[in-house]
Amino acid sequence: MQGQDGERDGRGAGNGGEPQAGTPAGTSAQAPACGSSAEVPAGGPAGAPDPEPRRGRPRSAAAERAILDAVIALLEAGEPLAGLSIERIARTAGVGKATIYRRWSGKEELFVDVVRDMEPTDPPVSGTAGLADLRVMLESLRTRGLAQRSSVLLVNIFAQMKSHPKLWEEYHGTVIAPRRVAMLEAVRRAVAAGELRDDLDVELIDDLFVGPMLVRTVHRPDAPLPDDLADRIITALLQGLAPAARV
Repeated sequence: MQGQDGERDGRGAGNGGEPQAGTPAGTSAQAPACGSSAEVPAGGPAGAPDPEPRRGRPRSAAAERAILDAVIALLEAGEPLAGLSIERIARTAGVGKATIYRRWSGKEELFVDVVRDMEPTDPPVSGTAGLADLRVMLESLRTRGLAQRSSVLLVNIFAQMKSHPKLWEEYHGTVIAPRRVAMLEAVRRAVAAGELRDDLDVELIDDLFVGPMLVRTVHRPDAPLPDDLADRIITALLQGLAPAARV
């Protein structure tokens, strides 16, 4: 939230902001007193071009890590998502509220990044292959399912997210929807390459690939998730379920 960030930043480090770059903690960023030999006119030395305007402070990876870790620590301590405030998160992370608002517009965006941080990273795909990319993405679904099964915290977070429509909508729009788009594009590439039939609806084909993996990972938490599950799903779909013709 640019306007809000700007307003918060103007209050300085004493009110939740971050110290200006180059200013030691506990010191003032004001110019030296009049008469000091170090005094320089506001525009810089005579004849020197004006310095370029600052374009905002660079993001601190350490600060982002501290914020994500603070949310995870609070959730592990039993705090519900609905009960977490930006003030509490900032205090736990040891940063000002402005530091959080410069990175996330609100709690929903922050919580989605926390979930993404806890899940396995999406693997890269070629963007040019069809079935090969589909297999990579199906395997990613399997590994995320394994991660959720092994993390009581993730299970708890997803249960809470589904009871908060705004948060679930944010997660769906920024995480689930892009993954579905990527799958659909891979299906189209597979059809164009002659790897899949071209007389079926692309979304139906996508559902046929993703559906079995979602059933195993979401709807049947006790079902096995073997290493070769993605290959078995693809093979079954390509070969079909009809019995072999009798000779």
